[in-house]
Amino acid sequence: MFLLNDSLGQVFRLSARYSGRISFSLYTIMFYHFIDEKSKGKSLQNTYWWGVVFCVLHLIHFGFLSGSVFINEQPIIPYKLVGGFLAYLAIVIYPFFMRKIKRLSIHLFYFYYVGIVMAMTFLARIRGEFEGAPESPFHYFGILIITLFFLYSIKIFFNSKKITSRMI
Repeated sequence: MFLLNDSLGQVFRLSARYSGRISFSLYTIMFYHFIDEKSKGKSLQNTYWWGVVFCVLHLIHFGFLSGSVFINEQPIIPYKLVGGFLAYLAIVIYPFFMRKIKRLSIHLFYFYYVGIVMAMTFLARIRGEFEGAPESPFHYFGILIITLFFLYSIKIFFNSKKITSRMI
């Protein structure tokens, strides 16, 4: 990125943007494996490994994002950060506890919460609420993918009496 841009601020901005998109892709892969493994009664082995990769990359994304905010002197609105902070915390903690969690509802809370925070971020970019982050077809695509995963997981888990009985 640095070779293509002469501004360090722009390098961090683009690095944050693209590491975030890769991180989103890892979230969808992890969510897919969770639905597949949990619905078939398998251990969450693939979900765990994708969760660890998602966690590590999202921490890298956080570094780029923090650097971009600092270098580009972007304004920080505290009340808007709370939801994202909790999502980051969940992303970092979840892989270490996922195998111990027995209730489907707790797993789904994690995936839905992180997905909603990502969708709200995409929506904010579509609305032009982020300086230096123009609207992109990717943001619409991201919201569509999150919605489809939510609907698919509802279809899979709420059509199975065996899994739904363990949910609560």
